[in-house]
Amino acid sequence: MNVSLFGPSRAVVAAAATLSIAVGASGQPSRRDADQMRQKVAAIVQFSERPRREPLRTTVTEPEVNAYLAYDARQELPPGVVEPVVTIVGTGRLSGRAIVDLDEVRKQKKPTSMLDPASYLTGRVPITATGVLTTSNGVGRFQLESATVGGLPVPKMVLQEIVSHYSRTPQNPSGINLDDPFALPSRIREIQVERGHAVVVQ
Repeated sequence: MNVSLFGPSRAVVAAAATLSIAVGASGQPSRRDADQMRQKVAAIVQFSERPRREPLRTTVTEPEVNAYLAYDARQELPPGVVEPVVTIVGTGRLSGRAIVDLDEVRKQKKPTSMLDPASYLTGRVPITATGVLTTSNGVGRFQLESATVGGLPVPKMVLQEIVSHYSRTPQNPSGINLDDPFALPSRIREIQVERGHAVVVQ
């Protein structure tokens, strides 16, 4: 989800991922929607390399984002994270779902007691999260409202452990902090989240 980790060819995943902390969308993703999203991503990247005085507004739909994640973004996902799906609720709110291998998280963080949430996080389970995305002047922030693991509500600290594990890189060994603001990629100024779609403004 950290946009700055991706190169130009990955900028759309970042933008989509910025939109996509996820839970189910209707219907199966189509190649046509994936192709349309790929073209829009290419246009976003191209504009960022040769910006013009007039702003560029690109509308991406929920089916396009999900199709892109299903067909084109698989290689960009961390090992152990599969089937991400985005729901663009509207008025800034996003919801999403992905299947995550929690055994990989447990290997890195040993449970400290029976009360430690990590003690019951095992196997490949669906994780959902819902929250509000706000963006302005090239910076975004996500405010988490709720999260579940395997259908059970969990505190923010549990989701933070999972996000930190799967977002670690040599440049950022601690991973992403859910509370931290983040730079939007490709000279994106803001992302306007509306029901069923989002408008990317460069």
